[in-house]
Amino acid sequence: MAITDILSAKDIESALSSCQADDSFNYKSFFSMVGLSSKTPDQIKTVFGILDQDKSGFIEEEELQLFLKNFSSNARVLTSAETKAFLAAGDTDGDGKIGVEEFQSLVKA
Repeated sequence: MAITDILSAKDIESALSSCQADDSFNYKSFFSMVGLSSKTPDQIKTVFGILDQDKSGFIEEEELQLFLKNFSSNARVLTSAETKAFLAAGDTDGDGKIGVEEFQSLVKA
């Protein structure tokens, strides 16, 4: 399944253009602009599965750094500061990674 099966290509393009500059990524506004925050828990879980590149059941720091590339291969890599802030916001149990429930909470925040 492709991410565009759930999110519109136009919304993805708008969201990505809003964070082209280094250190301009804000997960709350990105999730809102891309339309993810209005999706059902099952749809959010499907997107989580796409983001979980190694299918470990978690999104780790390396996968978060490449987060935007899941939406477009032309997108930039998150900076170290953006990646760490994103991980800190989503990792509520302190295990250093984001599970599906944590991701769903992060999207709805």
